[in-house]
Amino acid sequence: MSSKFGVLTLGDAMITLNPEETGPLRFVNRFERKVGGAELNFAIGCARLGMRAKWLSRLGKDEFGRVIYNFARGEGVDMSDVAFVNGYPTSLNFKEIREDGSGKTFYYRYQSPILTLKPEDITDRMFEDIDLVHLTGVFLAIDPKNVDIAKRVMEIAKQKDIPVSFDPNIRLKLWSIEEARAVYLEVFPSVDILLTGLDEIRLIIGIDSEESLAEFANVNNIDQLVIKDGENGSKLYTNSVWHKKEAFPVTPIDTVGAGDGFDAGYIYGYLHGLSIEERLEFANGVGALVTTVSGDNEGLPYLEEVWPFIQNETVIER
Repeated sequence: MSSKFGVLTLGDAMITLNPEETGPLRFVNRFERKVGGAELNFAIGCARLGMRAKWLSRLGKDEFGRVIYNFARGEGVDMSDVAFVNGYPTSLNFKEIREDGSGKTFYYRYQSPILTLKPEDITDRMFEDIDLVHLTGVFLAIDPKNVDIAKRVMEIAKQKDIPVSFDPNIRLKLWSIEEARAVYLEVFPSVDILLTGLDEIRLIIGIDSEESLAEFANVNNIDQLVIKDGENGSKLYTNSVWHKKEAFPVTPIDTVGAGDGFDAGYIYGYLHGLSIEERLEFANGVGALVTTVSGDNEGLPYLEEVWPFIQNETVIER
């Protein structure tokens, strides 16, 4: 058995089509094909940090499904619980970038293959050699029944004494904040590690002072409340104490995937027994490195890149 720590995550993945020209999509003729998806990004981030990462999903039995499968497998992600399904096209999203740098994302994930996943598909076997389960709000937003699947995952994790981390990862193009809030409040009491952006938690509970956040964590029995705040760094509430770590100074090129990278970095630190301050520093470093490369997951760093960076032993050359 591998000595590395194992993580399990589940969710949809998409083919991301990035424009090679700026302007409204109706005038863009060329796109670059990439692979994206919050949970898959997390799995890739964990794999690049040397952990065993299992991704549970469903893909369309089509060419784009093969692209995602082969890409993830090439990154070292365990694909043993990924299946291809007929009649459900692999999800797509198109990005639009305007001349001023602003952008939009257009999702084409109706009848996503992940809709074929059922609570009864989640079995004890999937949790063998797993040390942590990671869920996000993107999976919950795709279809109401996914809440039951997530609950099934968390139930088995609890039975096996496996900690659960959760990133709200709010996608207001998939559901309303009211719908999201109702589901999150169902999920939070089963979460051990909550990894959330400051803006996200403000949207969910309406307040963001340290006192109110601490009360929220205590009421929901969240052991570790981790707040991501971009260039302001991150902070963690646990055992009635706040811990803070400043961000690394970088010139961001693309912030997409930085939150997923931060999550992978924090979980690496948690599973490897780093101190609270070291965990935050490591996660901040991973998130910072992600922003120095354009793309959904291209910037997720390898372990040998992170340590020299956070120890100020090297200049970023990526």
